[in-house]
Amino acid sequence: MPAELSPIDKAKYVSARRAVEFVEDGMRVGLGTGSTAAWMVRCLGEMVREEGMMVTGVATSKRTADLAREVGLTVKTLDEVRWLDLTIDGADEFDPNLNLIKGGGGALLHEKIVATASDQMVVIADLSKEVDRLGTFPLPVEVIPFGWQTTKALVEEMLSNVEVLGRSASLRLNGSEPFRTDEGNYILDLHLRRISNPAQLSLVLNQIPGVVENGLFLDICDILVIGNADGTVEVRDINNGTVEHERVDLVDSENLFVDSGD
Repeated sequence: MPAELSPIDKAKYVSARRAVEFVEDGMRVGLGTGSTAAWMVRCLGEMVREEGMMVTGVATSKRTADLAREVGLTVKTLDEVRWLDLTIDGADEFDPNLNLIKGGGGALLHEKIVATASDQMVVIADLSKEVDRLGTFPLPVEVIPFGWQTTKALVEEMLSNVEVLGRSASLRLNGSEPFRTDEGNYILDLHLRRISNPAQLSLVLNQIPGVVENGLFLDICDILVIGNADGTVEVRDINNGTVEHERVDLVDSENLFVDSGD
């Protein structure tokens, strides 16, 4: 691993490197979106090439699909594959129960569909993403463009009736224009600071007309791999109730350094 990588990138790399060890020959694997997931795609591509494995990837965004093909992975749609053995993805925030906030990269809808169509979800992250309670990271909510300002008003009105510390919503922008997801939708970022009841919030959000999906991933993550800049990882398995500490070699590999646009 080249020395010029920042400590945070080294942490992302080792979590990704450890997570791809869960992939076995012949598996159908969901490929997440974001900077940490991009490391995973690179590591998986290298492993497939070096070990001659047969792996089919289902990408959660166009940019992940492009990177996966660039590193030599076979990419198919979820409709073609129908069900997945494993999904590996990053997170913007996680709590002690391995509940997540996702969607900082704008792919939350595809990510949630892919994750719930998998036998197992492995999440890769660094320690900066750990919180006691969800809500520090703005909660993304995907909404259709039609009547989005009305949807935003309904969301903010709903927030007055749930236990959160902040109650403002902002439209995510890409320059001066609204950010658009791969489905052509908008994203509202909810600045909540602290979410007391994530399950209740997720339920009421998805009942609001115009809301497509929210970035709360609850009871979906099975294994969390936390990377550190010194090459150590912590693997938390919520189903087995185990926590293991391991070390990942920080090896040089030019094949990993493909520009993903992240």
